[in-house]
Amino acid sequence: MPPSYAIEHLLLSQPSVRTVAGVDEVGRGAWAGPVTVCAVVAGDGEPPGWLTDSKRLSVARRETVAAELRAWAAGVGFGEASHLEIDELGMTEALRRAARRALDALPVRPDAVILDGKHDYIGPPWRVRLEVRGDAASVSVAAASVLAKVRRDAHMAGLGCGDRARAGHECGDRGFAEYGFAENAGYPSPRHQDALARLGPTPYHRLSWSYLDDLPAWRHLKRHRDPAVGEGQVSLFG
Repeated sequence: MPPSYAIEHLLLSQPSVRTVAGVDEVGRGAWAGPVTVCAVVAGDGEPPGWLTDSKRLSVARRETVAAELRAWAAGVGFGEASHLEIDELGMTEALRRAARRALDALPVRPDAVILDGKHDYIGPPWRVRLEVRGDAASVSVAAASVLAKVRRDAHMAGLGCGDRARAGHECGDRGFAEYGFAENAGYPSPRHQDALARLGPTPYHRLSWSYLDDLPAWRHLKRHRDPAVGEGQVSLFG
């Protein structure tokens, strides 16, 4: 079934709730680039067709739906935490900061937030309802999922624009085509892993993560963080 307004309507039926935002993130498991969070206040009327979890949509379909969502939504806000913040603070705190930036960027402050997943990384004073697979159930979370994915993918394609330049992105001599960011968005694809082994990390890689443990030539670049500050990332490099 497509996502619906059911969760939004349930929250809006409470006397103290006049505005609800759906929140989702992308980039949590990538090795390079920021984590991006989108917050969406649903618009009136039917949402764009094909709206669903962004991972179920092709690139072309996702970009078409995203354009329609921007016209349909009553409010859209984006927030990011850079690879440097992730290295310094850990992913949980980076997500918290990115989510609060996204919520603060909305034209109106929501009274309640629907957050995809089972862990509340936003926290007080926001009133958060956790919804596992919220991007498949809630129209506002599904919209946030698509918009966050399209925005981050475009950013990462700009870093690797030697692959296939995206309109509006200027690379100059700063492109990193060999890493395949336009296709993998900083996730550990075989092409990305091969480039890391040969060339080492770019200025956009997360250097506190465990994949560097598997790269003897570049292991000296790893940044170490106090474990009390945040969690690390298990190695995925084979």
